[in-house]
Amino acid sequence: MSSTIWPKICRPFISTRCASTRASLIAPSVVNTVKLDAQPINHSPQEAQKRKWLPLRCGALTKKEGMMPFFDETTGKRMACTVLRMDNVEVLMHRTVNDNGYFACQVGYGSKHPKKVSRQMLGHFASKLVNPKEKVSEFRVKSEDGLLPLGTLIKPSFFSSGQFVDLKSICKGKGFAGVMKKYHFAGLRASHGTSIMHRHGGSFGQNQDPGRVLPGKKMPGHMGNHHVTIQNAQVLKVDDEHGVILVKGSVAGPPGAFIKIQDAIKKAPKGEQ
Repeated sequence: MSSTIWPKICRPFISTRCASTRASLIAPSVVNTVKLDAQPINHSPQEAQKRKWLPLRCGALTKKEGMMPFFDETTGKRMACTVLRMDNVEVLMHRTVNDNGYFACQVGYGSKHPKKVSRQMLGHFASKLVNPKEKVSEFRVKSEDGLLPLGTLIKPSFFSSGQFVDLKSICKGKGFAGVMKKYHFAGLRASHGTSIMHRHGGSFGQNQDPGRVLPGKKMPGHMGNHHVTIQNAQVLKVDDEHGVILVKGSVAGPPGAFIKIQDAIKKAPKGEQ
């Protein structure tokens, strides 16, 4: 081989690296970091209360009477509504940040015979100079401005027609239910060799690996009788004379269930949007 060609073939290969590759741009060693003084979170009750997302006004206790049709006066449209009754709803006491760590109003509903009230609750009502209440509940508020004066009688006109509210209640209890009723499983075949397993849930897991039923598996169990929150329900009408509030749509719970009603947390009051 010619002596002039051999050096060209056997010369070492020298790679030229690009100065601005993707790795060089995102490598931790080349990224300029600026050290900032971290602001520690203040965990005091006062600061925690300010960070909490809460309504500005107190709520009220109501009792579900049932459902009825409602006709819109402007459009004539028929819609279903739930009737909520308010009976002697009073503000009993306050919860403050300094004493309890949060702001809240304790509200009582209706009246109850003293013989059906425990001694502890009788003493509580006597200290507030009110008759024994059928139901007592708390409503948290954002600040001290949302606390209503003690003894204030809350009427349906506390809420306005057209505004949106949040409704909290306990839904109907269904007892022990299978997966077809509780989770709407299809079940197995009704015939063609299926025996005893018609309403079964099917496979509950794998074999020896992992060798257990994974958490969260939908299985038969107690159904209903738990807290339900309905957000952004619209108030159709309020009536102080009859002491009722008409709310659009259905509300969880049987007739006679207590419903907590408060300004919607995700929608501004009418006129402030």
